[in-house]
Amino acid sequence: MTTVLDIQNISFGYTKDIVLFNDFSLSLNEGEIKAIVGPSGVGKSTLFELILGHRKAHAGTIKSSSFSQVFQDPYSSFHPTYTVREQIMDVTSMEGYESLMEQMGLEEDYLDALPHKLSGGQLQRCSILRALLMKPKLLLLDEPTSALDNLNQLDIMKLIVKHIDGMGVLLITHDGDLAQWCADEIVTLR
Repeated sequence: MTTVLDIQNISFGYTKDIVLFNDFSLSLNEGEIKAIVGPSGVGKSTLFELILGHRKAHAGTIKSSSFSQVFQDPYSSFHPTYTVREQIMDVTSMEGYESLMEQMGLEEDYLDALPHKLSGGQLQRCSILRALLMKPKLLLLDEPTSALDNLNQLDIMKLIVKHIDGMGVLLITHDGDLAQWCADEIVTLR
């Protein structure tokens, strides 16, 4: 199996008194889903910031394959003055989008809308569409279904699981049931 994320012995804290990670390691392979769970404030989102390179670990190494990410708040991941389609085309081709849109219950006119014209759930599904169209080796999901109702949550996670070939998924979630349902391994941060 190909490793798409390899975190070895990282340490990180905002101050010497607030240490979030001390000698933390995690490995993720193609075809795997790992869920990161834990209460607010334990470092789940900080872990993603470290993987994305937005923060630097004090010690240890992080190696990742090409990735895309879906954040909890879809409005923060789209520029307000460009259409959804323009923003998808900025980072990837639209190849295969029709089939994905149909599976996600998205309508073509959503793509030509400005982000604020869509509901949170519609825009989050567009964010997931963009991430999947990028064909990443590593898909980082930070509470990706929190803007969706329960039925859409399950449908979207089934879609992600269906497209897992060739990529690994690292999922941050507060939803223990969702983690139990889809993850090969659950990593609990305390």
